[in-house]
Amino acid sequence: MDLAFWQGRWRRGEIGWHQDEINRHLAEHWPQVGISSATRVFVPLCGKAHDLLWLAARGHEVLGVEISALAAEAFISENQLDAQRIDDGRFQRIVAGDITLLVGDFFALDPAQLANVGAVYDRASLIALPPDQRRAYVRKLAALIAPGSRSLLITIEYDQARMKGPPFAVCDGEVRDLYHRDFQIEQIGDHDVLAEEPRWRQRGLDWMRERIYALTRC
Repeated sequence: MDLAFWQGRWRRGEIGWHQDEINRHLAEHWPQVGISSATRVFVPLCGKAHDLLWLAARGHEVLGVEISALAAEAFISENQLDAQRIDDGRFQRIVAGDITLLVGDFFALDPAQLANVGAVYDRASLIALPPDQRRAYVRKLAALIAPGSRSLLITIEYDQARMKGPPFAVCDGEVRDLYHRDFQIEQIGDHDVLAEEPRWRQRGLDWMRERIYALTRC
């Protein structure tokens, strides 16, 4: 992962993938995945997503990892949260109630740091990575979580000749190729993003789909 690239994007405010609201399909599809409120949820490459608050409000203990300290601190300050900061090896751990952020490189995580995690929410992680990094990401994720862990994965697909990522287009076939070795895969949603968020037309797109998957670690 190009850490300097992402840190630079956050410094320059080039965060077009960030949503100022809860993801519109999280509330709709999260119950379909069958995750109890007592389950600890891991959110990779979490940025300053408001989805963390939504998950915590529903009883989940939430663990996010984020490479940009600027993004993590923005999440704390913008939501007026009281937080403790602790050095944790190669990471800084920021704890705010039921939400913990690990500031550092996703690929430097070890399974002990994800102890008791039983679910994953990925809205902006896989689609943040260029093609040559996605397989390593999925293999690392599989190594971090226990068999039986459930995940909600959200991807987008569009004509990438018309717009450069991130967020990058990831088609259904690639999802199945990346995940089939370590996960059971079920598509549970398919939405027309341009109908819901016309702003993407200003980037030159004439179609965009958001697909939602329920995954189970084998």
